[in-house]
Amino acid sequence: MSIGQKIKSLLLKLPQICKTKIFLMENRGLNWILFALLSFIWGSSFILMKAGMMGLTPFQVASVRIVASGLCLLPILFKAIKLIPKNKIGYVFFSGLLGSMLPSYLFCIAEMKIDSALAGTLNALTPVFAIITGALFFKNLASTQKIVGVLIAFSGCVMLFLSHPNMAKTDNWSYAFLILIATIMYGYNVNLVQRHLKGIPSLEIVSMALALNAIPALLVLCFTGFFNLDFSNNALLVSTGYACLLGAMGTALANILFYILIKRSGVFFSSMVTYGIPFVAIMWGVVLREKTGWLQIGSLLVILFGVYWANKKQLEEKNG
Repeated sequence: MSIGQKIKSLLLKLPQICKTKIFLMENRGLNWILFALLSFIWGSSFILMKAGMMGLTPFQVASVRIVASGLCLLPILFKAIKLIPKNKIGYVFFSGLLGSMLPSYLFCIAEMKIDSALAGTLNALTPVFAIITGALFFKNLASTQKIVGVLIAFSGCVMLFLSHPNMAKTDNWSYAFLILIATIMYGYNVNLVQRHLKGIPSLEIVSMALALNAIPALLVLCFTGFFNLDFSNNALLVSTGYACLLGAMGTALANILFYILIKRSGVFFSSMVTYGIPFVAIMWGVVLREKTGWLQIGSLLVILFGVYWANKKQLEEKNG
């Protein structure tokens, strides 16, 4: 066979080669890419919340976040109305309420009194509550291996938290309890999506969920006097901009990616995204020239091992 014929044969096989590569990516790599993206987006959200609250109240930041996210996905809403069955709309609204709206308020209120690092660490309880709520309300029993993996990863988060002397110093543990409630909501929501919304496209679910929840969020903005504020104030505009960015990235885009991940990988792997947030915290610490020691790096390795161990069987099955 001549060189020309070989090239021609290769070109004819190229679509099949690409398809195979994409298939392998879908089965082996894409879930981890989604995991990393979500970790980065949600890990950065704590900073945006703090920035938004420099000029706005916690209720206003959370409300702007939900309204902005709903507006971002408004063009898709009309398609969603046609695709989502009427008997599923209640589940979609409830999913948006538990997975986005209520936790947004709880986190913003909590971050008035506690450090964002503590908030990020407590957020790592989500996989634990995904297992508990799954067993109590959805009859989803986790394997021993998954439970052990979750506990290993959570212990890494605790190690990371304790490795920073100032992190554990807080007299406002009642505010930390608000984040605990939010993680219970997150845990319940991942089971809800997996059980009742699995056959519906993720983009349509998120667009309708956020659009429906934007209505009560808009009412909160009205009652808190947001529309009477002096928007000629530069600091106020900057805070509003941070809240809008939080809505577009930390809610709209992140929820689309999260719903896709839930459907692709299931409850346990998707809920463990919260264990990726400490990696982002360390990254921001390096950017801001904070000290990072071997204990922090070791804690991150423990977290990563826990995530791997919880999903070891699933990964082996896909690679096998």
